[in-house]
Amino acid sequence: MHKSFALTPSQTYLKNKLDERQSSGTYRTLKPENDLIDFCSNDYLGFARSSVLKQNIETEVQKYPSASNGSTGSRLLSGNITYAEDLEKEIAAFHQYEAGLLFNSGYDANLGLLSSLAQRGDTIILDELIHASAIDGARLSYANRYSFSHNDPDSLEAKLKQAKGNCYVVIESVYSMDGDTPPLLEILNLTEKYGAHLIVDEAHAVGLYPSGLVNELGLQNRVFALVVTFGKAMGSHGAIVLGSNMLREYLINFARSFVYTTASPFHQLAAVKMAYQLLYNAGQEITRLKNNIDLFKNQIQTNDAFPLLNSNSAIQCVVLKSNHKAREIANILQHAGLDVRAILSPTVAAGTERIRICLHAFNTTNDLTLLTDTINKFINA
Repeated sequence: MHKSFALTPSQTYLKNKLDERQSSGTYRTLKPENDLIDFCSNDYLGFARSSVLKQNIETEVQKYPSASNGSTGSRLLSGNITYAEDLEKEIAAFHQYEAGLLFNSGYDANLGLLSSLAQRGDTIILDELIHASAIDGARLSYANRYSFSHNDPDSLEAKLKQAKGNCYVVIESVYSMDGDTPPLLEILNLTEKYGAHLIVDEAHAVGLYPSGLVNELGLQNRVFALVVTFGKAMGSHGAIVLGSNMLREYLINFARSFVYTTASPFHQLAAVKMAYQLLYNAGQEITRLKNNIDLFKNQIQTNDAFPLLNSNSAIQCVVLKSNHKAREIANILQHAGLDVRAILSPTVAAGTERIRICLHAFNTTNDLTLLTDTINKFINA
């Protein structure tokens, strides 16, 4: 007979919070890999699965037989190598910025940049749908924090009028949960009008736009800082903050997620370098991705009850307006052999629950037809 033990107060708290999630239908679990047709991952150009990239990484690593398996420490101690500094210069040149500083992930990049940049008495203004990493970075600063209505310049201007001290406006160039793009030039003009600085997270734009939307529009000389991540279209891992030499030196001294973490290992750096070399010549993959986006949008038959969000990116979302409906259609798609996931509240606002469809260069016409036919049948039943 097993002896039962009373839960401690902290265990009771944990149990109650998990029970709340389960009863509300928002409980999260991890799922292993599967053999379904990929409409879920951020591997927009297929680099993560690329045998060419894998071979190029192996060849690059073999060129440096003395490279360590691990970096052995933070970059301010034993973990810095010339290869990392050269890679930063190459990436900065590709995106047409003066300098860059590598971080271990996009989360670390936003956390380190925003938490160190703004001080007490300064202001950070975030788009209301900005990624959680930017929200957390802003929270860790001592700055005044505001959010403005999604992609709404009028709402942004109202917040800019309230700003004090040094002001930083933070947006994404392609939003991860909606797939839409902000009026970038209009927002940039507003920030300049009020003497604020614009920071753009390009995580989901690089690939669709080879060097990102900021560079595509020729605005890199006016955008204070750019965050580029390598775990989406680049098929690798890590991130870089791009800006001036002065910003780079500042982050080396004050960004805690850079200063107090073990540096990326050589293999990861080699993977990023080879991914950029592949991106230089990825014209065919980018064209296939754009063609697949057009094909999907032409074939999908949404309606007012279940609308398709306005997006020209690889991220396409059909709004089901409830966790139950979102789960239902995701299960139908998965049983049809398609890896499409439901995005539930509270990850997105209640009433905007959806399926999030990620399109890729490697998806075939047959894949897309099966996808759209299955969705069309469900929403028009």
